[in-house]
Amino acid sequence: MPKSLEGEWKIGGNSENLRLFCGRAGAGAHKAANIDFPRPSPAVRKDGAGADPKGTPTSQRPDRMAQNPTDDTPFWRRKALKDMTQREWESLCDGCGRCCLNKLQDEDTDRTYYTSVGCRLLDPHTCQCKDYANRQAQVNDCVRLTSRNINRISWLPPTCAYKLVAAGKDLYWWHPLVSGDPDTVHQAGISVRDKVADSEVNVPDDKLEDYIVSWPLKWPKAARAK
Repeated sequence: MPKSLEGEWKIGGNSENLRLFCGRAGAGAHKAANIDFPRPSPAVRKDGAGADPKGTPTSQRPDRMAQNPTDDTPFWRRKALKDMTQREWESLCDGCGRCCLNKLQDEDTDRTYYTSVGCRLLDPHTCQCKDYANRQAQVNDCVRLTSRNINRISWLPPTCAYKLVAAGKDLYWWHPLVSGDPDTVHQAGISVRDKVADSEVNVPDDKLEDYIVSWPLKWPKAARAK
């Protein structure tokens, strides 16, 4: 039975059926795109998500898309993922680094288990990719997210902006596009900062079970409201 750093996860069935599955996506996008984050809009509250001018949290509305969008409406509320520019698409990455953690997948159930072992290119402090532009050439299983595959990738963390927007939800207060500050993703406990136990360079594949953790699939309490 693998020992978890959190001491709370137990794997049912035969652990020999677990295979290494290191899907990774867009950590480092902000830095790569050289994005200047905007000042938060007066219509956005820090109570868990954005709010429309009437004060209704957009996370409680059935659809994130603005009913009567204007030029001042944030792009993620007036555009479908497939219609975003490359710069807009890259800016949706909150820079948390969760997707850049090594994962194990049960071949019998397809269940994905996160570990606290980071990709060789993940900087555990900045939570950015050390070579974002060439990440797919350097890491064979680095997955490039697109509007076509976003709904087919089951291992994305629940806090992922791409996943939220694809599901018709709004961005939360800690997302840099809402707060205007790239550090809020760390302040809210969303990022992997101070949570990465080691790099895959130092951890053999057959030892990854010892690093299984559950927090990448959870919402930190601080992230829900402020």
